[in-house]
Amino acid sequence: MLTSIGKTLLTGFITILPIVLTIYLLYWLAVSSESVMSGALHLIYPDLVYFPGLGVIVGLIVVFLVGLLMKAIIVRQLFVFSEQILYKLPLIKVVYRAMRDLFDFLSPKKDGLGRVVTVKINGIEMIGFITQEDTSKLSLSFKNRESVLVYLPMSYMIGGFTVLIPRKDISHCPMSMEEAMRFVLTAGIAGKKENKS
Repeated sequence: MLTSIGKTLLTGFITILPIVLTIYLLYWLAVSSESVMSGALHLIYPDLVYFPGLGVIVGLIVVFLVGLLMKAIIVRQLFVFSEQILYKLPLIKVVYRAMRDLFDFLSPKKDGLGRVVTVKINGIEMIGFITQEDTSKLSLSFKNRESVLVYLPMSYMIGGFTVLIPRKDISHCPMSMEEAMRFVLTAGIAGKKENKS
């Protein structure tokens, strides 16, 4: 009986926890945006009639405007220049570069980087993501035109390996990055969803 109760509780936790964490993350983003933007709005417009949610709305407008501005060549050049300054600051350069590289990797690419592949090593196949197709950009010891740099994530977000793999040992994997990442991080529990017509 206790085993049955334990299994039922575990099923409940597994069902509820992802929903609760997702809602909490969205709530935290909304509250943070509301707090920051409300303070900024009161500084700029002290007599502004403020209502709950205005900070979130203004935050979304600011993000959208930044996205529009980044389409201008001058703004992009100014952004690159400011990034170069950040890359020279101690400690900040380490954190910022790591965050920038991660978001660049996850963002849509036109050159195939981040492409999902299967890697074959000693008869074992693993799912990986191409992080560097052109190895001439790497240090001298990694320059090999017959190989590509592939990131092999470990399950349950406990790390991963970046390996230089010969092109002959990799093949295309018909999964989107989102599907593949979910599949790997859950140790294959989250299988590829079939499209039902």
